[in-house]
Amino acid sequence: MPDIFHPSDVPSLHLVNHPLIQHKLTIMRMKETGTKEFRELLSEISMLMAYEITRDFPLRDVEIETPVAPCCGKMLEGKKLGIVPILRAGLGMLDGILMLVPAARVGHIGLYRDPETLAPVEYYAKLPSGVEDRTLIVPDPMLATGGSASAALALLKEKGAKNIILMCLVSAPEGVRRVAADHPDVPIYVAAVDECLNSHGYIVPGLGDAGDRIFGTL
Repeated sequence: MPDIFHPSDVPSLHLVNHPLIQHKLTIMRMKETGTKEFRELLSEISMLMAYEITRDFPLRDVEIETPVAPCCGKMLEGKKLGIVPILRAGLGMLDGILMLVPAARVGHIGLYRDPETLAPVEYYAKLPSGVEDRTLIVPDPMLATGGSASAALALLKEKGAKNIILMCLVSAPEGVRRVAADHPDVPIYVAAVDECLNSHGYIVPGLGDAGDRIFGTL
């Protein structure tokens, strides 16, 4: 029986339901959507989601001159941004975010899900310098059991990170609840909360294995 889940019950959850995102996500879900189109759509959605995530970044006043006259403009307040995708599927979201904030530093966390226990296993971690002073966006297309995401967030906190945002495309109630319980201080941005997980830990209806569909390894 599908889990009865109300997004409003999780204060840290932000559902990004822009019409363009929902349209593109529907095409990604279709089983006949090929690798090239899937990859392009994921990048486009990632850029749109990053636009929402950065909406409240602070600004500072700057004095500039246009070709016509001096004026006061607005620029980002020097906020140091890092992007730390969870390998391998998180890489599919990286370029879209970088299109919006090309100066962001990039790190990587390598985790895979044990097929028997479904527990996350870490195999790689390389982070930009000064994580304690950066806002870190952690992209991963699927938030299923929440084990990998929770482990990645715990690793970042162990390294000194204090301001982290989790960014996922499709989520399951189980994963949202797990991350919210383990890391209530971390905002969770998703484009969809689906029905549930199946017995293999896949999101239903989901869109299949995101990593396989991104890299054509079906």
